[in-house]
Amino acid sequence: MSKQLSKNAQKIQTFLNKHGFDFEVIELPDSTRTANDAAQAIGCSVPQIAKSLIFKTKDTEEPILTIVSGSNRLDLTKAKSALDRAIQKADANFVRKHTGFPIGGVPPVGHKKTITTLIDEDLLQYDTIWAAAGTPHAVFQLPPEALKGLTKGTVKDIKQ
Repeated sequence: MSKQLSKNAQKIQTFLNKHGFDFEVIELPDSTRTANDAAQAIGCSVPQIAKSLIFKTKDTEEPILTIVSGSNRLDLTKAKSALDRAIQKADANFVRKHTGFPIGGVPPVGHKKTITTLIDEDLLQYDTIWAAAGTPHAVFQLPPEALKGLTKGTVKDIKQ
């Protein structure tokens, strides 16, 4: 019998199950707050970590989710071009308000409401990737193709 998940990790497990996916959320003793931490805790390569980063549009402060390979940095100019809108960094309060999750544990799914999403095309080269699952210790594994369907995201070249 598996250990009970924390509240936020369980939210993600419930979301995945409700949407017909059998991906399993796991909680690790080591932090998965950064891509390097996550890769080390999981035992995968850093580029296989799907970093969920929340930004906001400069004009309307609409949340924007970018999901970037763990070894990449987001290129704001490319993201602006893909969205046809300028974006800026969001603070911890904004992130929690719009996603319901803390920085370092923001999952790509299960937010308070649907968020416009850009996905780093580099993630699609892997058979499996790992994403945060609501806490800085929770993750789940999935094929990158599933990320597109789960998030309704657009795949683009958004890395520096």
